[in-house]
Amino acid sequence: MAPRLQEKFQSDIGPQLKTEFGYGNPHQIPTLSKVVVNMGLGEATQNSKIVDRAAEELGLITGQKPVIRKATKSVSNFRLREGQAIGCSVTLRGTRMWEFVDRLMTVALPRVRDFGGVSPKAFDGRGNYTLGVKDQTIFPEVDYDAVERVTGMNVTFVTTAKTDAEGKSLLTHLGMPFRK
Repeated sequence: MAPRLQEKFQSDIGPQLKTEFGYGNPHQIPTLSKVVVNMGLGEATQNSKIVDRAAEELGLITGQKPVIRKATKSVSNFRLREGQAIGCSVTLRGTRMWEFVDRLMTVALPRVRDFGGVSPKAFDGRGNYTLGVKDQTIFPEVDYDAVERVTGMNVTFVTTAKTDAEGKSLLTHLGMPFRK
């Protein structure tokens, strides 16, 4: 069975986008191709156990095992050595991607304190959108009492849209709460 948001996209949102932008071919309709969730942990240079804990939490949030990212070169000013673990990331596609996006927009974002919507200015010029989340505890999967340190994450929505207007329209129809 397809995820709820994917079914909504195929039945309602796709045809709306087709008429809104006047596409002749259904393959021109923009869609989500992947979602990348990234946690950068600069403090990991002093304490390597931070990365393991962050990877565990990211795995709970996304439902997929994260990849530990390592430094590509040494930077002495930051006490960083080549090959040292400094973050973790997950690339979501298919069913997991649709379910994560649905949970993010309907459950997690409304739990942000004083939430007034997300910035509509974080598009990259090619229809992709990056959202910064300051606190991982907005996700219900994370046990608030077990959190040792609050860490943020970047969530990048990679779309097949050619322009920012098409990408914004796609995300708006999917339920992204943009600030007015």
